[in-house]
Amino acid sequence: MLTDAQYRAMLAISRTLSPLFELALVVAHEIGHRIGSVRLLRWSDVDIEHGKIRWRAENDKIAFEHETIATDTVLDALDRARREQHAIGDAWVFPAPGDTKQPCSRHLMRDWWQRAEVLAGVPRVKGLGWHSLRRKFATEIKNTPLKDLCYLGVWMEPQTGLRCYQRPDDVTMREALATRRVLTGSKGV
Repeated sequence: MLTDAQYRAMLAISRTLSPLFELALVVAHEIGHRIGSVRLLRWSDVDIEHGKIRWRAENDKIAFEHETIATDTVLDALDRARREQHAIGDAWVFPAPGDTKQPCSRHLMRDWWQRAEVLAGVPRVKGLGWHSLRRKFATEIKNTPLKDLCYLGVWMEPQTGLRCYQRPDDVTMREALATRRVLTGSKGV
């Protein structure tokens, strides 16, 4: 899982690679969706006024069409990008460099990630790529009610989020122990 310090280091150099890489990094970090869905967003999917993003079924690994709430950080980044791109409607949020009629390729997204690791001094570790942001996201919001957690992270089965994405961490375990309730006089136990 990417640490917060590693994410911040990559974010600090992201714009030097591309404003689109910076935007993708922010959206993937804050929203927790797969980079495959993120890179296929269109401006018509982004509702800055109501703070929501629509995720199209045809762009989702599990074909789940849904809307999620976006953080202010994402909305600010998207608003800035839209102004810089002068784009609206069905234009790609992440257009391919040199051909705005096409989305950024997954290969370019991977290349940007790998170059960012080098520039940010993040060690190359197997499994530490775009998907590590989903694990970071799931771990950081693991105290969220399970139904909402699954919807935000697009896991149809709660076991997927629990087994594959969430990681134990000292902060959460310390909080759990600090708020432990002592049961007294319980019947039927």
